[in-house]
Amino acid sequence: MEGVAGFDWDDGNRAKCTKHGVSISEIESVFDGEPAIKADVEHSQAEVRVRAVGRAVTGRYVFLVFTIRARLGQRLVRPVSARYMHRKEIRRYEETRS
Repeated sequence: MEGVAGFDWDDGNRAKCTKHGVSISEIESVFDGEPAIKADVEHSQAEVRVRAVGRAVTGRYVFLVFTIRARLGQRLVRPVSARYMHRKEIRRYEETRS
């Protein structure tokens, strides 16, 4: 993701993001590809939330909610939650890519 220096992980978001079995490396690798990114206006309250869907390095499809945080002058992706996508979501994602 352009203009982003890395990821903002701590015990809170690490536990929430991995509770559905998605690993930290899978979450981070979604951004190495070409994820579909869209604002999550329904759930944005105190800060802007964003949805990303894409393939992880393992080949599995991941649905990710994140926000961008500024820390020490750098912009960081702060994952909020992650899960593997359902078949219907994968089909929709693939249709938009072709």
